[in-house]
Amino acid sequence: MPLFRSRREQSPFLSMNSKDVIDLAVGTIEDMKGVDLVVIDIVGKSSIADAMIVVTGTSQRHVRSLAESVRLAAKEANHPPLGIEGGDSSDWVLVDLGDVIVHVMTEEKREFYSLEKLWSVGPADEEASDAAGTH
Repeated sequence: MPLFRSRREQSPFLSMNSKDVIDLAVGTIEDMKGVDLVVIDIVGKSSIADAMIVVTGTSQRHVRSLAESVRLAAKEANHPPLGIEGGDSSDWVLVDLGDVIVHVMTEEKREFYSLEKLWSVGPADEEASDAAGTH
């Protein structure tokens, strides 16, 4: 028995594989005019998920609308979110779809937290830094 099971295997409520969830979320976000959509593969970097999707909303209202649209699309596809964090006046809403986590943020929050840079560091990057003598 593997030490870690995917979050989809842990929950009987999640029915789709990671690629299908990514496709569903990306399609929904594109339909809702999300800005600067990025899909980050975190397999091997974290056991919390297989991928993170980061997208910018043009306002707090747009952030909420994008997150709500992803929630509804997942629910209609029989893959309801495990949770949603962020409220009505939030600059950042997280939609937990099991093996895929969607971050919908205002431009200011996205620039401040720089999730793409955080998750871009991996074993290959660290080995290159060590070889160059930097840490």
